[in-house]
Amino acid sequence: MDPEKSLRATLPKITRFTPPLAVIRWGSTLAEVFPALAPGMHAQWRGATLEQLTSNRGGAPEDLAPGGIWAQVQAFGGMPRDARRLLLERLTATAPNSPPGTRYEYSNAGFSLAGHMLEETAGKPWEELITERLFKPLGMTSAGFGVPATPRSIDAPWGHRFANGSPSPVESSAAADNPPAIGPSATVHCSLPDLARYVAFHLAGHRSGTALLDRDGFLKLHTPHPDNADYAHGWSALDRPWGGGGKVLTHTGSNTLWLTTVWLAPGRDFGVIPLCNMAGSPPIPRPRRTMRRFQ
Repeated sequence: MDPEKSLRATLPKITRFTPPLAVIRWGSTLAEVFPALAPGMHAQWRGATLEQLTSNRGGAPEDLAPGGIWAQVQAFGGMPRDARRLLLERLTATAPNSPPGTRYEYSNAGFSLAGHMLEETAGKPWEELITERLFKPLGMTSAGFGVPATPRSIDAPWGHRFANGSPSPVESSAAADNPPAIGPSATVHCSLPDLARYVAFHLAGHRSGTALLDRDGFLKLHTPHPDNADYAHGWSALDRPWGGGGKVLTHTGSNTLWLTTVWLAPGRDFGVIPLCNMAGSPPIPRPRRTMRRFQ
């Protein structure tokens, strides 16, 4: 499933309204949440905030390959929460790509650090936290983590690569998805009906709020920061003629084997979810072709 960044950005808003997790704030910093680790952080990382990390302004890099961080988290065999601690320690030991709060750079790692801040504050793994606080209240019973199919079984779609001129299925295994270290940005799966429930949650929230989060909270998530490539918190907010007034919201994501895009038009109370269990080359029809049918 994707866009997962929206899920990650939504969770801290809910925790602000749901005791006992009200201690987490948009302005909470890495140094405040991880005081024992702060001395080992580069000084610029210490002040990086939850808000900056969930809006791609936290200084985290797009590419984790330099320095060997990506290879290390892929090979890590411990618990997911420990994998994210490893990511935090390795990433913050050197300077961020830019001082936090100064520049947009799309980063799965930034959202993963934000997820680790939440699980550290809550005292439980991020996977449990998002299941309890978001998936269960929304009735997203199919939501889980990693590949959707059981290993050595065909009980859910498999992802595909394009190889030798045709789609090639990739058997479900841990290697067929992103590592748990970046789980808060890239390992949630769910059924299409459950993803539609999440989309409807954001449409209803933008209009009038919901029992989980008030309207101001949704507008915070949906409103871009100035000079931030139209990016808000887990959503890009764009002008489109078919939007019915106001911005439309969108995000696309892929783990190289699946591809999902979500478009929301709050002005029309409308959303659409083009997706495919193949990504990469050859290019699949662009989501905008699907959107033309609804204009």
